[in-house]
Amino acid sequence: MPDGTPKVFRRVLLKISGEALMGHRSYGLDPGYVGRVANEVKGVMDLGSQVCLVVGGGNIFRGVSGAAEGMERATADQMGMLATVINALAMRSALQDIGTECRVMSAIPMNNVCEPFIRQRALRHLEKGRVVIFAAGTGNPFFTTDTAAALRASEMNCDALLKGTKVDGVYNADPAKHADALRYDHLSFHQVLAEDLHVMDHAAISLARENHIPILVFSLNEEGAMAAVVQKQGKFTIVDDRPHG
Repeated sequence: MPDGTPKVFRRVLLKISGEALMGHRSYGLDPGYVGRVANEVKGVMDLGSQVCLVVGGGNIFRGVSGAAEGMERATADQMGMLATVINALAMRSALQDIGTECRVMSAIPMNNVCEPFIRQRALRHLEKGRVVIFAAGTGNPFFTTDTAAALRASEMNCDALLKGTKVDGVYNADPAKHADALRYDHLSFHQVLAEDLHVMDHAAISLARENHIPILVFSLNEEGAMAAVVQKQGKFTIVDDRPHG
């Protein structure tokens, strides 16, 4: 990061996949891992940063998979959106258990379960020091939770979009399968799109680029990693619109 910039991001959005919340299970939620993610978020809050989250639903249902098996894509995606609400409620419970105030806001209104997404209300929650979890994606089929994360990060005026994964950055191949996989410290949005690197889907990358929101990819499996990344320390890959090279 250039000299003169703040040492800690003021407001960030964390995107985590539903599959990550399975921990070592083959389906559903691992309460221990959900609790560990909650502690990571609390560690960032303790730094004085504001945090919002978007959680995927692939540990319960993936719309793309349902469509591949013959289900109508729009219906399958709606089912996937509901799966994200389940995960969001689990994250809220884990955060509240450790004393962190949290609100779930859904793009699909379900007032008996959580709040509807209203941008100004979400901003107010963040300003009051509450974690806000955005559920149900964008509320529309054919859009991924990656795109929802980039959209909400833009709407919330976030300083960075953090993508928590199982690896410590972006590689040119799967490091679990290729010992010689090259890890990137720094990428441009253009390079991610041109080389079709699997950071986030193209719509999410384009939206982040348009709104000048850097994407930082890091491993959620290392304790304290999220707090380190928010302080621009530790190991991560940053994707932004600064010149490379």
